[in-house]
Amino acid sequence: MQHWLQAPAGQYVLAWEQAQLDAAVANAFGFHALQLGFPELDGLRANRMAHRWLAVSQLSLQAGVSDRSDRIPEGILERMSERIPDVVTDFAALPFPANSLDLVILPHTLERATDPHGVLREVARVLVPEGVAVLTGFNPVSLWGLREARVPRRRWLPRAPSAEVMEFIGSLRLRDWLGLLSLEVRAEHFGCYRPMCSSMSWLRRLAWMDRAGERWWPILGAVYCLVAVKRVRGMTLLQPGWKPAVSLVGARAVSRNGVRAVQTAGREPCSQESQGMIR
Repeated sequence: MQHWLQAPAGQYVLAWEQAQLDAAVANAFGFHALQLGFPELDGLRANRMAHRWLAVSQLSLQAGVSDRSDRIPEGILERMSERIPDVVTDFAALPFPANSLDLVILPHTLERATDPHGVLREVARVLVPEGVAVLTGFNPVSLWGLREARVPRRRWLPRAPSAEVMEFIGSLRLRDWLGLLSLEVRAEHFGCYRPMCSSMSWLRRLAWMDRAGERWWPILGAVYCLVAVKRVRGMTLLQPGWKPAVSLVGARAVSRNGVRAVQTAGREPCSQESQGMIR
């Protein structure tokens, strides 16, 4: 993934996804935010939460390393990127209690995971009600996706560390998974409509395709960014407690004959004669 991101196409995708993530997390409020994988992209830099963590998987740390033991070789964390991860864990078993995170970022996490369903279920578990999940991925229904499908022997897009080929997850398929977990899609954006070029000069010449693609073929972008919100059905919102409670003590009671009687706390009850009049 690091070698591919250094190429012109990788820089093109990285710039688009960084802009989309900055806009998606800028107005997300809370206390705890988490990014799962992809340390080359700082998806939480525009967020203002007090606690922001970067989690990486053990498998990604050991990718390309001959040592397959549980111990992480020295210096591998520093060689991954300039950012040092805060948590090393299995994305399908996050070390966070249920309903504890306000924001979770998944940049190309599901398509690089061995169990994408388990990762998504775990994200839904740790999110608080009304928590936000932001996901990015490659679009199989695009020029880049069709190129990968038509030329299987020569792969252009990066591969997952646990599989020979990265599995693409379409936006419609991802919407179905999110709906089963009560994650409601709030926004969806597609981008990177230029063909995959090995030269930055050609990418700049084809900049007009981004403007045309957003207007004429918006769902055929090479990558997508999807924002989902966790909905909890039947949740009762707490009302503010500064409204004075209405007390019935001292209220007026009106009889059928129009005779009024007042009874307040601390006073003796009405006489039998008054009670008979009220009745």
